Amino acid sequence: MSGKTRILTVVGARPQFVKAAPVSAALAAEGLDEILVHTGQHFDDNMSRVFFEEMGIPRPAHDLGLGGGTHGAMTGRMTEALESLILAERPDMVLVYGDTNSTLAGALAAVKLHVPVAHVEAGLRSFNRRMPEEVNRVLTDHAANILFCPTQTAVDNLAAEGVADGGPGRDPAARPFDRPVRVLLTGDVMYDAVLRFSGQVRAEGRIDRLRRELGLSGDFALCTVHRAENTDDPARLSAIFAALAGLSADLPVVVPLHPRTRARLAAQGISADASGLLLIEPVGFLDMMALLSGCGAVLTDSGGLQKEACFLGKPCVTMRDETEWVETVEQGWNVLAGADRERILLAARAACGQSAEPGRAPLQGYGQGDAAARIAEALKVF
Repeated sequence: MSGKTRILTVVGARPQFVKAAPVSAALAAEGLDEILVHTGQHFDDNMSRVFFEEMGIPRPAHDLGLGGGTHGAMTGRMTEALESLILAERPDMVLVYGDTNSTLAGALAAVKLHVPVAHVEAGLRSFNRRMPEEVNRVLTDHAANILFCPTQTAVDNLAAEGVADGGPGRDPAARPFDRPVRVLLTGDVMYDAVLRFSGQVRAEGRIDRLRRELGLSGDFALCTVHRAENTDDPARLSAIFAALAGLSADLPVVVPLHPRTRARLAAQGISADASGLLLIEPVGFLDMMALLSGCGAVLTDSGGLQKEACFLGKPCVTMRDETEWVETVEQGWNVLAGADRERILLAARAACGQSAEPGRAPLQGYGQGDAAARIAEALKVF
């Protein structure tokens, strides 16, 4: 590349906004020209606009408004629109994050136009191909030219699939570009974001404000449920909310309710009526940081929230059968409980007890909080 590098960044969902905040700032610091595109995959203001405002993310140059519909329809519309944008903007690189339909659409549109793809959060694997996210991340990794890995496990996963630093990209028949594949261990940009914004949350007094607004005088648990494998399966969703109702007899459980989950509860006739179960609207990143900082334990099926909880020293119960973030489990910060009522209850009660344990070793293996700077430096010279 020569001159001022132009990077077209594709985002569309909450976790991507969180990751983009430190990376966009680092790109600007390196003098790179970023063109931010919001696909609209998360189109609710509480899931989208508030994140840009709170986290100081640059206003998107293009807001496509393409959320909704089936996976195939959504991905197809996004790919078509992003192809047109790439042709018009002529970027040197397309940057994608994570594992959403927006991620795959950006990678597909770029690689078919012979524009290099950079993937932040590359190499993660749940080894469950029934998850749409797993398919998205695998395909994106195998289309990418530069892969930014948050952990050594992610690097090892790519190597096991034949994707290694200086690897298949040297063969023009394997990759349509004349530069080698780069696989870089950078650390986790979400750790950058948590370090950056958790201090701001404390300084602003958000934790005390939210406690007052929610009527919380003591300890509480925080829960999010949004993944399709749980919301679209009535048995799993019913078991999860039965467990939450049971836990709410011990302490309040705050649930910022994803729009999909709210709709599925109503459609499937599943009760979320328990005196200690506080269902609230989705919150922005800073209020979520405040809830995380103030809670005793976290229950979630989110990928990002697992890590955010563990980064802040909060025990986590993951209501899935597997996790990409194996280090959180191996180091004792996270427990996989599936969607079984008794397993969730047992793990959650144990986690709430662990929250007061002093001197626990912090979560290791996610970098030093400088992942965004490493990514920007690498893109500048690629």
